[in-house]
Amino acid sequence: MNPVNRPPKAGTGPGAGVAVTSAAGARDHVRALLREHGRTGGANPDAVVDLLLVVSELVTNAIRHGGGLAGFDAALTGGGVRLAVRDNSDVVPAQARGTGEIPRTHRTNGYGWPLIIRLSAAVTVEPCPGSGKTIRVFVPLAPER
Repeated sequence: MNPVNRPPKAGTGPGAGVAVTSAAGARDHVRALLREHGRTGGANPDAVVDLLLVVSELVTNAIRHGGGLAGFDAALTGGGVRLAVRDNSDVVPAQARGTGEIPRTHRTNGYGWPLIIRLSAAVTVEPCPGSGKTIRVFVPLAPER
């Protein structure tokens, strides 16, 4: 929850202003955004799956490791989708500029951030005024071939 104890609102597209409180809610919002703009039919289906995986990982990380989801925004651009996920923690992911390499040893966690890096064309981590951070990514939606 954000500092005033209300669920964060999704930023743009259909359902703008609808509370996003879970990875499933964020995925639903992004699917609706793609449908509204007719992008599900023209995008490579694998790229849409990658996008939804990035959405899930970002939101789940904010909830599990970031002190809670404080904001979610998705915006469609000509070449893909820009996502911004805000949480309540100042801690930057350990491999903020990593290579996206999957851990070599079996662990129960630690796979999400490398997937985000690998599937996103751009990743930035910005501190928020006061506290928390916003992670912004751009996930390309390659045209279907």
